[in-house]
Amino acid sequence: MTSISIIGSGKMSGAIAEVALRAGAGVQIIKRSADSMSAARAGLDYGVMGDELSGDLVVLAVPYSAYPGIVERYRDQLGERVIIDISNPIDFSTYDELRSPADSSTAAELAQLLPEGAAVVKAFNVNLGDTLVSGTNGTTPTTVLYAGDYADAKMRVAALIEASGMRAVDAGPLTRARELEAMGFLQIIMAALGKTSYESGFALLP
Repeated sequence: MTSISIIGSGKMSGAIAEVALRAGAGVQIIKRSADSMSAARAGLDYGVMGDELSGDLVVLAVPYSAYPGIVERYRDQLGERVIIDISNPIDFSTYDELRSPADSSTAAELAQLLPEGAAVVKAFNVNLGDTLVSGTNGTTPTTVLYAGDYADAKMRVAALIEASGMRAVDAGPLTRARELEAMGFLQIIMAALGKTSYESGFALLP
């Protein structure tokens, strides 16, 4: 059975934990510290930064600026694992641009930081948390777009998504992460402006 370690304890961490529980996966939540604010719930294993990772899949549910420190701390545990990047590196001081390089993405930058054998999959960044918790977006099952360079890694992420009752759509190689981040950026800005709802967001129809 798949197991997943989620580093971070915010809203998206909780939403992806719900996805994993629906899929029957074991879930570990790594908090910044024992004092980090997050509601404990049954069925989840909680730890703090520095504790050993138990998941086959590792989700980075923290701001992209925290990635280098996390990779450094867990370098010896990240090889041969699938690392899921959910970030949307928006400049929240202006809400006007992405902070990732113009010709790259946070996923590509993360791949360069990781040890040999680790496989990055970009996923969940185009989904608002409420649509992951409910598994639906409007009247349709939630669609999760994902991208990556390694077929086996993408199959494992897709299997988790589909086992939770949602739809998984392969967007292509990791170079497509740039477009996924642009989609996530647009969706968040539209919701912040009240043009769309945080409870729904963009939907991809069958």
